[in-house]
Amino acid sequence: MKNGIAEKTPLFYARVAGYSLLLLALIALYANFFVLLELLIPGDAAATVANITANELSFRFAIASFVIVLVLDVIISWALYVLLRRVDKTGALLAMIFRLVYSAILGAAIFNFLSILLLVKEEAYLAELGTNQLQGQVMLLIDGFSNGWVIGLVFFGIHLLLIGYLVFKSGFMPKILGILVMLAGLGYMIDSFAYIILENYDDYEIVFVLIVAIPGAIGELALAIWLLLKGKKIPEMTPVKESCEERVHP
Repeated sequence: MKNGIAEKTPLFYARVAGYSLLLLALIALYANFFVLLELLIPGDAAATVANITANELSFRFAIASFVIVLVLDVIISWALYVLLRRVDKTGALLAMIFRLVYSAILGAAIFNFLSILLLVKEEAYLAELGTNQLQGQVMLLIDGFSNGWVIGLVFFGIHLLLIGYLVFKSGFMPKILGILVMLAGLGYMIDSFAYIILENYDDYEIVFVLIVAIPGAIGELALAIWLLLKGKKIPEMTPVKESCEERVHP
């Protein structure tokens, strides 16, 4: 008799992946644009520390949101692997590994935010470092989070390239959907490498943000919606039957 997981249909995994992708997008949107964008002031350490101190609970909710994002990333990795391994098991496994590596890097980057809470809460740090040095340390930790995320997005971009290729190759999912997902992955990679290579990246940041934001939003959102609305089109896995010639008799 098959176990509970093995009995699940492709539609189940499609819904798990689809709902998780949408929930992840909403939580990440909240953490980035409704909390961090308001609290973290580029180039103004004093204002940033003051904002975090005055809105500590919001900052903690943002950290918790990123942790939930990590959990959803693992769930999405698993669900997409199960759905796409019928196309190419090795490719699906590799795509899952790249997303899990991205999640691990993001998880390590989140430690920077937890360290910021220690700096602004513990009086011992203020006494030891002084106001200016403490504020500088906070900004360095914020940059450490951003840098970790940039590196992680290289792996995430490769993940999307692989997922897009598998979708394109599948035969049961629209080829245009695969192209959109691949474009999203390419956008993340271009932006990350531009940040690493270009000394004057800030001068072109808006251009690269658009390169990432528009294809990324379209590709990932389209994938989530298709999985939720059309996931029933994904065929069942065909079990590999052992031929008589391949059987080994005692």
